[in-house]
Amino acid sequence: MTYAIYHIPGVKIGVTNNIKSRVEEQQGYEPGEYEILEMSDDIDYISKRELYLQERHGYRVDRQLYKDIFNNNFIELNNMNINVTEMTTTFPCPVNKLKGQLMDNIGMKWETDAGSVMITEQSIKWIMRNVKSSQYTSDRCYVYNKAFARWFDNNNPFEQTCNTQCDDCGDDLFNCIRNWANERGLYDKGDPKTQYIKLMEETGEIGRAILKNDTEQIIDGIGDAVVVLTNLAELCGVPIEECIQEAYNVISKRTGKMVNGTFVKDN
Repeated sequence: MTYAIYHIPGVKIGVTNNIKSRVEEQQGYEPGEYEILEMSDDIDYISKRELYLQERHGYRVDRQLYKDIFNNNFIELNNMNINVTEMTTTFPCPVNKLKGQLMDNIGMKWETDAGSVMITEQSIKWIMRNVKSSQYTSDRCYVYNKAFARWFDNNNPFEQTCNTQCDDCGDDLFNCIRNWANERGLYDKGDPKTQYIKLMEETGEIGRAILKNDTEQIIDGIGDAVVVLTNLAELCGVPIEECIQEAYNVISKRTGKMVNGTFVKDN
């Protein structure tokens, strides 16, 4: 098998054994928009050379040798029996059970035509936001390889980001929620009683999702409830962050024990 180191000027340097599929069909570049730097049948040489050229040209240097990803691909895929095609990666479970499977396989990596990918805590978040149920069976779900690999190109999959940071703008999520609500006149025309009723609706939806063991709807319901709580706090004249901080200041000093699945504080 022959491996090629390709260079997309200003974008990246990578390795593939199928230039037309990976660079032209998957990444959308035309001949003349990329160049072949080197070719070799020696995967050990080409793997080390790729990292050297990435560093020399000032690109992000891959964390693993190409040979390690390529050679371990089929062994590690068997951990979860995923199916990698030209366009998609399919997982052997429904969406509502996927996160648990992914958490059990952190560190698992594989090669797609669009680039190498890996399961990390951060990439799990991306997968859960973008996964789609299979059109053929409810027992499987999938992500698009090109979009997944592009996320790896533009993000640090091992970075520990702030839990309240917005993926779209990088601002604090609570600020984004308040801006969203303010733009729609919720603070001018809304009132705490209406938001409280809305909160009861959302908690009811969470309860139904829990009874159905529907992870996707649980996430949706809890998220909606947090949005409502943020707006309720704002309408009451107190930022949600202050409410959370006050609550934590109290519970952080509590002692107690678990009884029938509930934490019971000491008197």
